[in-house]
Amino acid sequence: QVRLVESGGGLVQAGGSLRLSCAASGSIFGNYAMGWFRQAPGKEREFVVSISWSGTSTYYADSVKGRFTISRDNAKNTVYLQMNSLKPEDTAVYSCAAARTTYIDRYYTREYEYRYWGQGTQVTVSS
Repeated sequence: QVRLVESGGGLVQAGGSLRLSCAASGSIFGNYAMGWFRQAPGKEREFVVSISWSGTSTYYADSVKGRFTISRDNAKNTVYLQMNSLKPEDTAVYSCAAARTTYIDRYYTREYEYRYWGQGTQVTVSS
């Protein structure tokens, strides 16, 4: 069982930055690939980025590539999402998730590949 709690969301102007954190508890964090997803009002949840359990492999959605950076600190049981050059279309609830499959050092991009989800944190980018 893994419990995930996101923080760091808020209101920011276009072009600004935010850093999201996702703190995990309840299991061995370092065994899990982690991902960030987002859901804008009236839209389906979409994949943003994923990182393997070792942190050596990452995969970004095209919409955030070059602007967002995922990282993790397994000693602190935390995964981070640094978001720069934010745009109004980045406005959404951002949720972190832990993958179903452990011990395989890879990233995952599909929702069904994730077993544990946080409650989400709101990110609002004003124009």
